[in-house]
Amino acid sequence: MCGYVGFTNTKNNSNKIIGSMMDKIRHRGPDSGGQYLDSDIALGFRRLSIIDISSSGDQPIYNEDKSKVLLFNGEIYNYRDIRTELVSKGHKFCTNTDSEVLIHGYEEYGEELLNKLRGMFSFVIWDTKTKELFGARDFFGIKPFYYALMGGTFMFGSEIKSFLAHPDFIKELNGDALENYLTFQYSPTSETFFRNVYKLPAAHFFKYANKKLTVKRYWDVCFNADNTPGLDEWVNGISEIFSNSVKAHKIADVEVGSFLSSGVDSSYVASVADVDKTFTVGFGEDERYNEIGWAKEFSEYIGKENISKVISPEEYWSHIPKIQYHMDEPLADPSCIALYFVCNKASEYVKVVLSGEGADEIFGGYNIYQEPSSAGLYNSVPRIIRRGIGAAASKLPQKRGLNFLVRRGKDLEERFIGNAYIFSEKERKKLLKIKTNAPPAVEITRPFYNKVKNKDAVTKMQYLDLNLWMTGDILLKADKMSMANSLELRVPFLDKEVMALAQKIPAKYRVTADKTKYAMRLAALKATPPQTADKKKLGFPVPIRVWLREDKYYNIVREHFNSDTAEKFFETEILMKLLDDHKNGKCDNSRKIWTLFIFLVWHRVYFE
Repeated sequence: MCGYVGFTNTKNNSNKIIGSMMDKIRHRGPDSGGQYLDSDIALGFRRLSIIDISSSGDQPIYNEDKSKVLLFNGEIYNYRDIRTELVSKGHKFCTNTDSEVLIHGYEEYGEELLNKLRGMFSFVIWDTKTKELFGARDFFGIKPFYYALMGGTFMFGSEIKSFLAHPDFIKELNGDALENYLTFQYSPTSETFFRNVYKLPAAHFFKYANKKLTVKRYWDVCFNADNTPGLDEWVNGISEIFSNSVKAHKIADVEVGSFLSSGVDSSYVASVADVDKTFTVGFGEDERYNEIGWAKEFSEYIGKENISKVISPEEYWSHIPKIQYHMDEPLADPSCIALYFVCNKASEYVKVVLSGEGADEIFGGYNIYQEPSSAGLYNSVPRIIRRGIGAAASKLPQKRGLNFLVRRGKDLEERFIGNAYIFSEKERKKLLKIKTNAPPAVEITRPFYNKVKNKDAVTKMQYLDLNLWMTGDILLKADKMSMANSLELRVPFLDKEVMALAQKIPAKYRVTADKTKYAMRLAALKATPPQTADKKKLGFPVPIRVWLREDKYYNIVREHFNSDTAEKFFETEILMKLLDDHKNGKCDNSRKIWTLFIFLVWHRVYFE
């Protein structure tokens, strides 16, 4: 696991610039660094040694005649098989790393190499002869890749903050991203919060030559239910393919640990992985916010050591600015800060951890996926009548039960944009002082819904989450919080072979009226006790709602809501009403308050 930076080179002091850019991401690779510079490009790399930990694994890495140069972040789990194939074709290897497979593989197969890979990755290859830069991001977007074209310079890298060290970089806020964020709680498009800085989407590659950039998708999830096998066959298939994935994800020359909560996903990973150490964090003693007791009990069940930490409110709040710095962009998911702490604890003992991200998206694990079947007889009410009732209900004061009518008055494509829906378009327009060109949420989600328009409702929701929520929130925080602590985080559920099986499972075996991840839970039951395999999803609970009613933390947020920055972007009377109504117990505004507060903290870190 590593990080890299680069730019097309027209600067006399490019070695100094690339060095400064590398320093910005030293946390991603504290073990070593390397550079490549010529008259056309500058490349820099920071390494966290995991496979072939000798210096022979340092990057940049070259092909035989050094006409191609590679920078790579990630792990290729089937690299040994690909290497054997390439050796048989006459390629000469100088290291035992997975990195070198990429450069020889690209020589042999071109962009078709990508579909041969099994792993998580972002990488670039510079061709010194053709002056073409080729780069790609993995199937699910586990590893990040950012780029910008400014002042005639094409700059790219693992984190946006590295661009700040380049003299051509112009730091401007992207107001469109801010408005989208207010609804999604993350930046849902390829744009970022920095104007003219972009994310390469998951499962895409790019080519840059002669000042022209082309981007193309090379892989996609294809849900196509196979109703031939019975439930037991699917359960056995999940058990077999997941065990295979975990085995592949444990390949390392250093010790591997595992995160552990009370939920089925991380418990299944930890049990199958047979690691020596598991890691858990929690808040206080309330079981709603502290899963340490569950984790310790489960670790004893599988005969492993559990290492835990109780996060104090003071620790949590004091680390928010540092964490927003590492995030690059604001992310209003409170669990990302808890994730920082569990990564920090794990990094004291290991260099690599396994984690359960992705199980919910590919096997149907979110509670919201049960919504399409939860309306009962109301689903039989004609659509035109439901829409009329929903429109009328939306105009009434909020009361218990009305939200059901409002949501059921809308089509799935209107009401579901993912696992977070913070501010509606109407609310955010009323709240914002700045003018933007941000599209409505339905315009952002429409291209994904269009690809699965003939599928069932659960499949539509999963496909949307796989492309937006998982990449924009779940995997963003997983990468940034682990790398902030120089820790490699691996996600065995997000494996191409696991997905190939999961996308064939009929919806009835993914989500039922009373169970999510139905088939996967039965597979997990082979390795975990019933109380774990059947446990309802909690997420990563953080007591933000409680803290915001305490004077100490209320006042921290209040100071931000009354700041000059808040005054510049928002109608501050609305901000204060949200905060005061929450503190006084009139309603739970914690998600909205947190979304606004995190943006203001992030803006203070990067712009003030």
